[in-house]
Amino acid sequence: MLSNDVLANIRGRRSIRTYLAKQIEDEKLDLVLEAGTYAPTGRGAQSPVIVSVQDPETLRTLSAMNARVMGTDSDPYYGAPTVVLVFADASRNTCVEDGSCVLENMMLAAHALGLGSCWIHRERQMFETEQGKALMKQWGLAEHLIGVGAIALGYPAGETPQAAKRKDGYLVKV
Repeated sequence: MLSNDVLANIRGRRSIRTYLAKQIEDEKLDLVLEAGTYAPTGRGAQSPVIVSVQDPETLRTLSAMNARVMGTDSDPYYGAPTVVLVFADASRNTCVEDGSCVLENMMLAAHALGLGSCWIHRERQMFETEQGKALMKQWGLAEHLIGVGAIALGYPAGETPQAAKRKDGYLVKV
């Protein structure tokens, strides 16, 4: 098998669901966020908007909003000290794809930097609420943006899970 740092990073990245309370360094956060800005977007429009949140009060608010959508009282962000939200222009026909590429780039960058991450869903529903719209306005975000997803981000508390065996039929060569 060919050895390649990028492929090894892809193979090694896992969803992390327990985090240390230690906040990540600004330099590492900046690199993760920058990686998101290099994601491919439809027609090169760069329409997604990335919002990083480290403020504990805002994190509690986001967690409660997401938990309400999910119908639980647990923390959907797994206690991560940083949450990175991705929004995209709803008028673009590739808005979900564009935002998804941003999220994946950031998760791969996080893993390469020794950080853990986990894709979190329900941001679309969160930011369709009046509370969500108010937060977007507070952050200076345009009304036409929709929540695509988020990543919980921080230092893993524990071992990285092993990859599941790849399922049969995953690849088809024609």
